[in-house]
Amino acid sequence: MEGEGHCLSGCACVPRKSNPAPSQETEGGKEKKSATATTALASATKHLLHIEIDYGHHVLEHRAADKEIAITYDTRNGARWRTANRFDSGTFSAKIRTPAGNTSGLNCSFYLSSLEGDKTQDEIDFEFLGKDKSIIQTNVYTTGTGNREVIHDLGFDSSQEFHEYTICWTRDKITWYIDGAEIRTLEKVEAEDFPTKPMFLYASVWNAGDIDSGKWAGSYVGCNEPYVCTYKDVLIPDS
Repeated sequence: MEGEGHCLSGCACVPRKSNPAPSQETEGGKEKKSATATTALASATKHLLHIEIDYGHHVLEHRAADKEIAITYDTRNGARWRTANRFDSGTFSAKIRTPAGNTSGLNCSFYLSSLEGDKTQDEIDFEFLGKDKSIIQTNVYTTGTGNREVIHDLGFDSSQEFHEYTICWTRDKITWYIDGAEIRTLEKVEAEDFPTKPMFLYASVWNAGDIDSGKWAGSYVGCNEPYVCTYKDVLIPDS
């Protein structure tokens, strides 16, 4: 969520190649593959062909024939796009290459939200934090409350080539994947709220340099403008 989804001091940092013990919520690495991952990624999806642009038309290029969306961030600021419709559940995926250069302060995101800007939103996040292109943050919001951030070590530079990022959301479980490998699973339990509101798929690039005095995404420098974040082969539920 733009402007609010920062990592608190208690935020965990999870190496990509860790091997967690079983629990209600697990974070794993690239080597943690299972039949569950295969099933989720093979679920019924289709390419996203039409998008709505919330802001930043002048810096967003949608090349529908190439199944590619590019957002440029410079002195004109960034942009945010979304699906035209909400979804009750499903698998959402995109191959993403983040901007190169000194990206300190930038936030590049791929996430689900019941409504961006609504303070009571449900939300499921992937967020690239510009201060370090080798990490990514996942998070969950229910009725406007998050504080379930986890930082994951990617094991690669997210700006060098495309990698596939996937969210599989059902009524009782959320699983995040990178390149087909499960990195985190959050299961519904009685003691905690769980996202149930229908949600749009969103993506955005914005300046998060002022959040938490630059501690979250870094302070914005901008010495390598323009910055381009590219999303391609975006998949949404086929329903």
